[in-house]
Amino acid sequence: MSDLIAIAYPDQATAERVRGRLAEAIKAKVIEIDDAVVVTRDGEGKVKLQQAGSAAGVGAAGGAVWGGLIGLLFLAPLLGMAVGAAAGAAGGAMSDYGVDDRFMKELGEKLTPGSAALIVMVRSMTADKILPNIQEKGHVIQSSLSNEAEAQLNEALAAAGSGTA
Repeated sequence: MSDLIAIAYPDQATAERVRGRLAEAIKAKVIEIDDAVVVTRDGEGKVKLQQAGSAAGVGAAGGAVWGGLIGLLFLAPLLGMAVGAAAGAAGGAMSDYGVDDRFMKELGEKLTPGSAALIVMVRSMTADKILPNIQEKGHVIQSSLSNEAEAQLNEALAAAGSGTA
């Protein structure tokens, strides 16, 4: 089961920087995530979601492979790849995985204009190794972590804001 963690940061650049560090931590096998989205609220109050990956692109690639293989059976691999890619892209675009978009937009409405939040669905992590990667001035706005783990995370974020980290 995944844990949801939403951290508010003062601006989009900070949230994007932390998401980039999480990508490096994934490569180092320190954390496994299901989704990571940066939610921003601009000066006019408009909420925007910046998803990490494209489900349509992944679906198209998978569809092209399967379509090509099936096309080989019927001696039309190029046609099979084209049909498979189109079907995969359509299926990927319609699928919704990770954090619910409506939830993210509602959370974005609570942000102060000009700020951003990083919302992450964490499958597993090594907490003591991941904390240095997310230590930027910010605060937890929602999580499914235990009270103790959430307090530890807030302390690390507060220490980063005070310059003692």
